[in-house]
Amino acid sequence: MPAGLCLLFATLLWGSSFIALKYAIAVYDPNVVIFFRMLTTLLLCSLLYRYSLRFSYQAGDWRYLLAMSLAEPCLYFMFEGHALEYTSASQAGVIVACLPLIVATLAYFILKERLSKSIVAGFVLCISGSIGLTLLSPSSEQAPNPLLGNTLEFLAMVCAAFYTISVKRLATRYSPLALIGMQGLSGSIFFAVFLPFSTLPDFTQLDTNALLAVLYLGSVVTLGAYGLYNYAISRVSVLTAAAYSNLVPVFTLMFSALLLSERLTMAQWSAIALVFVGVVVSQRHVAPASETKPALTESQV
Repeated sequence: MPAGLCLLFATLLWGSSFIALKYAIAVYDPNVVIFFRMLTTLLLCSLLYRYSLRFSYQAGDWRYLLAMSLAEPCLYFMFEGHALEYTSASQAGVIVACLPLIVATLAYFILKERLSKSIVAGFVLCISGSIGLTLLSPSSEQAPNPLLGNTLEFLAMVCAAFYTISVKRLATRYSPLALIGMQGLSGSIFFAVFLPFSTLPDFTQLDTNALLAVLYLGSVVTLGAYGLYNYAISRVSVLTAAAYSNLVPVFTLMFSALLLSERLTMAQWSAIALVFVGVVVSQRHVAPASETKPALTESQV
């Protein structure tokens, strides 16, 4: 499958994940939701162990594996899970538009990629729009504290950027399921620590829809979106892959309107427009040509 098509489907699934997560945490504690999401992913990867064990470890990989696992799912899901307690799914989705610019900044410091004036200008516009969206967002049933929720979602995007950089270093030697399996393991251990301090569900009276949302997150979204993304990122640059995250707010807004009946004010739409102007400006950046490392062979994938 072409890398662009993989990234397109990945962003579609991520857009839907905000809706599923918003519904699940309305019923269950965010830590409980993320723990069972990660446990579902781990169990599925265990069943697919023949594909999950396909990797070629090289000296020093542990640094990137540790950074990947800590950034996402551990800190990313902790920030995002709590963010959606305080902000709406549509607002959180728009904050995702900052991801390509954060990735570009990290790529400059870690991968030594040139940071152009258009990237800097786009970053300033994007952050300004995000701040405006936060300040203009009124409290509501869907967003009781948008300032806190949008800040937590932005921190989640910083973690996602670290994840993207780490996966770029690993994706040519590790199959998509190998990386997802490591995420499932690290996430299950990380969020299990918080279970004693969380409100556990009454297992005699489970909410079927919320339970299905958790299973959807752990199977379709994590295996599907992350699998497609990890596969694609071994074939394209980190900035190209991150640029597709601009579609996540579009899909999130569509799903929010269809499923959650969320509405945004004209002032909020203006802030959203500023975010997208920043993203468009940033896309004028042309990354220097570089050789792509050979990916896993078809038999390894």
